[in-house]
Amino acid sequence: MHTLTHLKTTALLIACIGLSISNGTAQDIKPELPKIPEAVFNVQDFGLKADGETDDSAAIQKAIDKAAEQGGGTVRFSKGNILSGPLKMKNNIRLQIDKDVVITLLPLARYPGGTNNPEDFIGGSNLHDVAISGEGTIEGQGSDWWKIFRETRNSKSKDTATKEILRPRMIGLDDCTRVMIEGVTLRNSPKFHIAVRGKELTVSKVTVRAPSSKDPVNPSHNTDACNLSGKNILVENCDISTGDDNFTCGKNTSNVLIRNNKYGTGHGLSIGSYTQGSISNFTVRDCTFDGTENGIRIKSNRKRGGKLSGITYENLKMTNVETPILIYTTYDDKDKKFRDLTKLTPEVAATYPSAPLCETTPQFEDITFRNITATTIPNERAGLAWGLPEAPIGRLTLENVTITADRPFGFYFVKEVILKNVKITTPDGENKFVETNSKITITK
Repeated sequence: MHTLTHLKTTALLIACIGLSISNGTAQDIKPELPKIPEAVFNVQDFGLKADGETDDSAAIQKAIDKAAEQGGGTVRFSKGNILSGPLKMKNNIRLQIDKDVVITLLPLARYPGGTNNPEDFIGGSNLHDVAISGEGTIEGQGSDWWKIFRETRNSKSKDTATKEILRPRMIGLDDCTRVMIEGVTLRNSPKFHIAVRGKELTVSKVTVRAPSSKDPVNPSHNTDACNLSGKNILVENCDISTGDDNFTCGKNTSNVLIRNNKYGTGHGLSIGSYTQGSISNFTVRDCTFDGTENGIRIKSNRKRGGKLSGITYENLKMTNVETPILIYTTYDDKDKKFRDLTKLTPEVAATYPSAPLCETTPQFEDITFRNITATTIPNERAGLAWGLPEAPIGRLTLENVTITADRPFGFYFVKEVILKNVKITTPDGENKFVETNSKITITK
């Protein structure tokens, strides 16, 4: 255990710290919204049964195709319990799912392609002006998919030749422009609930529900709530509890604002693990976390890394989380002694082998945490920031941060840690950190 002394700093240093903090917060992101023509196409006019047993895929697709032929419009679901297989979105289309409407994915036994080649439920690529809105629900019937995935994964440990199963994403849109998902409830997807790559992306007032990956009865696997990558992204006013990342983004992502969201179970509000290219101008503010596995998680490794900078988290409240702040560039390391991040000691971290710098080396810097309170569940650590010997994490700032935990915050291979008005309490006392190869400055 290493106890840090409070270091006196000059007025110039304080001014520099203030400058770095003020410049770290991105401006409000306001993605351009989809432009949808006023025409309305009621799905029931295309032969919809909505009896909960008939596969209504053909009727729904007819409505989408007809709307697209006429230049676009709203495809409206106004009533019923609808069963459907995969659908193909088109340009200038809104799916309007009204209150009390439930659209249910075909079960695994009836889903086209099965586990060999299933298409995403609502899919498309290279589209523009796409919306999914309303107060209705999409139900994924994911339990059978999770079960067979789990059984296959467990059998692979004994037989590496076991074939990997494939699962559909509930909403999968690739390389699209002006996408909005608003108001709907998404439940129990076989895999990711929302997976969109493109630009001008908005997710607002969406509820996502799936069992925790640690659920003792029916755990869900890879049921990420929001996988959004690209440019100009807004996620706001959502309520999310799931079995994997509550949010994550991948390579070449910039101009992201996440605000006013409520997070329950899940692996955390994440970045990565694929961070190739760059990730920048990324802000999270005014969110709550209750029972989330990690609060904030930034992860990558030497095969998936890139430049990450201009990342700001502010005005967050976390209760009963495992690790409030987790930043590491050793994700998915095969060496067992480096995998238990809760118990990772400075001595073990110091033995992490160095490697030559390359295009995919994670290079993280300019990460700010401001106005954050957090409590952890028993036996967990306050946080961890762990860089690579050849590429330590750059400037990391914690300002007005209060955390209560059983294990200390660890700083391993961090060039510059700035702690301003920080109170991290563990059984050993206040601000008793552990560190290796890190420069830490504490100011009031």
